[in-house]
Amino acid sequence: MVFVENSKWKEINRKGFLDIELDPSLDLFYEIKELKSLKNAIILAHYYQDPDIQDIADFVGDSLGLAQQAAKTNADIILFAGVHFMAETAKILCPQKKVILPDLNAGCSLSDSAPAPLFAEFKKKYPDHKVITYVNCSAALKTMSDVIVTSKNAVPIVNSFPIEQPLIFAPDKNLGAYINQITGRNMVLWNGACMVHEIFNHKKISDLLKEYPDAELIAHPECEASVLSMAKYIGSTYGLLEYTKKSKANQFIVATEPGILHQMKLSSPNKIFIPAPTNHACACNNCPHMKLNTLEKVYVCLKYEVPELILDEDTIQKALIPIQRMLEISAQLGL
Repeated sequence: MVFVENSKWKEINRKGFLDIELDPSLDLFYEIKELKSLKNAIILAHYYQDPDIQDIADFVGDSLGLAQQAAKTNADIILFAGVHFMAETAKILCPQKKVILPDLNAGCSLSDSAPAPLFAEFKKKYPDHKVITYVNCSAALKTMSDVIVTSKNAVPIVNSFPIEQPLIFAPDKNLGAYINQITGRNMVLWNGACMVHEIFNHKKISDLLKEYPDAELIAHPECEASVLSMAKYIGSTYGLLEYTKKSKANQFIVATEPGILHQMKLSSPNKIFIPAPTNHACACNNCPHMKLNTLEKVYVCLKYEVPELILDEDTIQKALIPIQRMLEISAQLGL
């Protein structure tokens, strides 16, 4: 990943964003809407973003939904309010469009757990294996993959391979283990994990279920097996949201990043949503990378169109192949 050089680049400090003091009287919601119209820009935001960013976004979704929206948008500029691997995916799908993100340091612990050079060496040990890679990874890792998956489409895509085909799954070991359990496969798993989903505490959740006996535990498959074993429903971020809309239950303990609770409360205002407790005394299951983005940074990013994400043509072409395969299979399956 390299960064654009322009007249404003010198003002971007080492924190990875354009640091400009704003007039506190600015109506940022109004200004952002005006800038979107003026620049033919679209804001794509992940469910884990702060509520203000979700509310100003043109589309809020999980990794699959955001990739699908990026692929079909007619906007000239895509502002990605998420983390950098998501912005990379948008650039791979839309190389002719300008992709900007509010803070370049909005990374991902799961993506960082699989450095491309180390994975390349790991892959050499299994020359007959196809590589299925979770979308939460770098563009470099995607270039070494046969197909990309999200938590929503991972199981059906894994099942699309012949049972005799040996597979590698990277980078999330918890999601990979869950898929192995569901499909009966024995995929080789890369030893990576998400810092948010690994800190949920089995005992504290068990105690909370006793405190709220009518509540249902719903969990993202990136959680550890001990947490998933207690869950009433396991699914992607979008899947969790949809489940809460349809379930007859009125109370939910939610084992994923709590940003999704904003959409859950909007969709089901009469239901109760409780963030699952963690190993720590604090409510530390907020993703620190996602939360680097702020409404102020979104405004400045859109106004000056920096920082911009740029990928080299070779990376784009190689990474596009497994992403397109994911989108094609997902479309065939109606996902």
